[in-house]
Amino acid sequence: MNAQGESDHLPFAEIPQHPEEYSAESVTARMIEGLGFRYHWATEGLRQEDLEFKPSAEARTSLETLQHIFGLSRTILIPLRSEPILRGSDEKMTFAALREATLMNLKDAADLLRQGKALLKDSPIIFQGANRSSEYPYWNNLNGPIADAIWHVGQVVSFRRSSGNPFDSRVSVFQGKLRGS
Repeated sequence: MNAQGESDHLPFAEIPQHPEEYSAESVTARMIEGLGFRYHWATEGLRQEDLEFKPSAEARTSLETLQHIFGLSRTILIPLRSEPILRGSDEKMTFAALREATLMNLKDAADLLRQGKALLKDSPIIFQGANRSSEYPYWNNLNGPIADAIWHVGQVVSFRRSSGNPFDSRVSVFQGKLRGS
């Protein structure tokens, strides 16, 4: 992927303007947008050698880490649609498709929250398997999948630096945009 080429259409090149009001939904949307921004730039310009990199034999590759983040993005989004998360529904995608699907999941989740189409209190996380299901309040997504995904995006940044393709130094996670733009 080119630094600005193929992914221009993808969300989170910048974080959207913040809402005027603070609520559980607007703060959660902002956390998801921060995750989306970090993910966008952590994955921009990854090469095949970056995707295959892993720091040790026991560790995940960058691509496996990105596949895990995709699963977390589904866990963040699906409850906001009032749907259960079906266990065992993994799909194989190209890196480009995986990146786009992850970013779109995060955008859709943030949009549902920002637009008032989903309320956290009405969005339990329901894991549904063949023989059982379990339910948790959306709060668990804050300390679980959202925080976990942020953690793993940091790993991708570290891994790409180790494979010789450092994170763009113009990215300002504080301001939510590229410096100089």
